[in-house]
Amino acid sequence: MKSQSLTRYAWLSIAAAVLTIGLKAAAYLLTDSVGMLSDAMESMVNLAAAVMALAMLIVAARPPDELHAFGHSKAEYFSSGLEGALILLAAVMIGLTAIPRLLAPQPLEKVGLGLLVSSAASLVNLAAGRVLLQAGRKHQSITLEADAHHLMTDVWTSAGVLFGIAAVALTGWERLDPIIALIVAANIIWTGFQLLRRSALGLMDTAIPDSELAQVRQVLDSYSGRDVHYHALRTRQAGTRKFISVHILVPGEWPVQQGHNLVGEMEEKIRSLLPEAHLFTHLEPINDPAASQDINLDA
Repeated sequence: MKSQSLTRYAWLSIAAAVLTIGLKAAAYLLTDSVGMLSDAMESMVNLAAAVMALAMLIVAARPPDELHAFGHSKAEYFSSGLEGALILLAAVMIGLTAIPRLLAPQPLEKVGLGLLVSSAASLVNLAAGRVLLQAGRKHQSITLEADAHHLMTDVWTSAGVLFGIAAVALTGWERLDPIIALIVAANIIWTGFQLLRRSALGLMDTAIPDSELAQVRQVLDSYSGRDVHYHALRTRQAGTRKFISVHILVPGEWPVQQGHNLVGEMEEKIRSLLPEAHLFTHLEPINDPAASQDINLDA
């Protein structure tokens, strides 16, 4: 399974999280900045999410069995859902940490060295996030995409924190540190919400994207000149897998072998466009009224 090869990206995410936790914790200890502390706390969330991503990618790579005839690819949605929830949790943690400092501001220490250490951590997350995002889109893995968005969220958080600390150093206004932390928390809530939404849609057997459905229809429509039609086209997506079912209507006088060959040709063309597609075709005579009785979704 392709998912087995994706676990190396999860290990990259774990390594990046461990490294950035150390760097950001050092930056916090140097500066005593609540922004730096919130940044380090989010990296700890990143580590937990990366471990979960690794576990779910391993589960998703398992082959189909008697209890899971359609495979285990839906396991990816549990990981992406957890990522979304943890991003929201990180935002709450940042807020709870920043509000007391907003009410009772404190001076920062060793700002220059702290900024340097935190910047190094941000570059680690940026590099890892870009690699994971490209891999997630290439392999259509929502787990890797979610992990990448989480890391990129961390990058934006760090950028906001660094800006806030630099602004405090230049202006002397100590409340800027927690204010920036709260703004960053509000910004990353949207990313967490989007991940939760995508995970819920995946668990609810949402149809494949419109662009891919259009490709399937284009293949099926190309046979209309041969007096071949179709109906009851239904799709769903589970992780990297796509499931497509359709009824193919052919002239009733066709021999079974001719209809079988036609359906095989159709399936081959669709799979060439969507390699992860699993097709279920049902052959019916076009002139039989009973062929239209099971078109409805609740048939």
